[in-house]
Amino acid sequence: MAWYGLRVKVQIVAHSSLKEDTMSISSRSAAVIGILLGVVLSWSSAVVAGDWPHRTVRLVAPVPAGTAPDFSARLFAERLSQRWGQPVIVENRPGADGMIGVSAFLGTDDDHTLLYAISAVVTVHPITQQKLPYDPVRELVPISPTSDVVLAIAASEKNSIRSLDGLVKTVRTEPGKLNWASSPGLPPFVVGGFLKNSKLDLALVSYRDIAPVLQDLGEGRIDVYVGSLGVIMPQVQAGRARLLAVASGVRVPLVPDVPTVTEAGYPELRMDGVVGFFGKRGMPDALRDRIASDVSAVASDPAICEKLAAVGQAARPGTAAEFAALLDQYRRRLADLAKTIEFKAPQ
Repeated sequence: MAWYGLRVKVQIVAHSSLKEDTMSISSRSAAVIGILLGVVLSWSSAVVAGDWPHRTVRLVAPVPAGTAPDFSARLFAERLSQRWGQPVIVENRPGADGMIGVSAFLGTDDDHTLLYAISAVVTVHPITQQKLPYDPVRELVPISPTSDVVLAIAASEKNSIRSLDGLVKTVRTEPGKLNWASSPGLPPFVVGGFLKNSKLDLALVSYRDIAPVLQDLGEGRIDVYVGSLGVIMPQVQAGRARLLAVASGVRVPLVPDVPTVTEAGYPELRMDGVVGFFGKRGMPDALRDRIASDVSAVASDPAICEKLAAVGQAARPGTAAEFAALLDQYRRRLADLAKTIEFKAPQ
C-alpha cells in the first residue's frame, strides 16, 4: 500500500518531466529504505541488548586493589553476575593516576569489557594532563553512576583545630603557619579555589603516595588532610586525627556526629567522588540503557547501600543521561576552579 500510494502521488504532479518524476521516485524510495533500515538496526540493537551478556564480563578498574572504587567494583560485580547469569570479574589496572587503566580499556575490542572508574578520568584528567593518549569526553560513554566516595576534611590531633571555623580563624590569625595535603582529583581544585577566594594562606604539601601523608598527619607534620573518609578513618580511630567535616551533601552513617561542609557554613567545599560504569564510543544506546537499568537496580538495593555506607561510601543510582549531565557539571566547575587557582598542566 505504501508503494502504491507513492506511485499515485508521483503520477498526479502536473507539468513534471519524466526525469523529475524519476528523481522524485528515487529520492522517496531512498527515504523509505532509510526508515526501514533504521527500524531494522534499532531492532537488532534491542536484540543484542536483550541477549547480552552471553559470556564473562570484565570490569577494568584503573585503581589498586583495596581502594574505595575497587571495593564498590567488586560489590557490583558480584550482584551483576547474579542478575546476568554470567561471571563478572574485576581487573585492576592501576598506574599513572588512572590513565593506564583507561588506555587499556579503550584498547580492547570486546563488547563484554566495561570501565569502572571514578569521575576524575573524564573531569580532572583533561585539566591536569596537557596531553592525554585519548579523548575521555568523546571516547568514553557514561553508562551509570554507582556510588559516591565520601570525602572528608581532617586535622592532626597534634594541633588544636577542632572545626572548619577554627581552621579558618587560625589561618587568618596566623597566615602561613599551617599546611595541608590531599588526595589527587577534586580536593586540590575545590579546596585550592576556596583558599584563593577566601584569601587564606595555607601551604599545600604535595605527596606521591598516600601512606607517607597519613603518617605525617598522625605525627603532626601535616596539619590538615583532605581525602576519602575510608582512608582517613584508621587515623581517626587510632586517635591520631580528628574529622572536621564531610564534604558530602548529607551526613554519613559511618560518622553521624560529623557535620557536612554545608552545615559548617562552607558549602563551597562540597565534593562528591562519583564512581560509575563507562562504555566505549559506538556502544548501542539499547545496550547502554540495559546495563544502566541493572546497575541502578543494584545501587538501589538496601543491602548494597548498607555495605557501602559501612566503608564511607554512598550509593548513587542513576540513568545514563543523569550520569552524563553530572559529569558535564563537574567539568565546568573544575574548569572554573582551575582558572581561579591559575592551574597550569605540567609540560
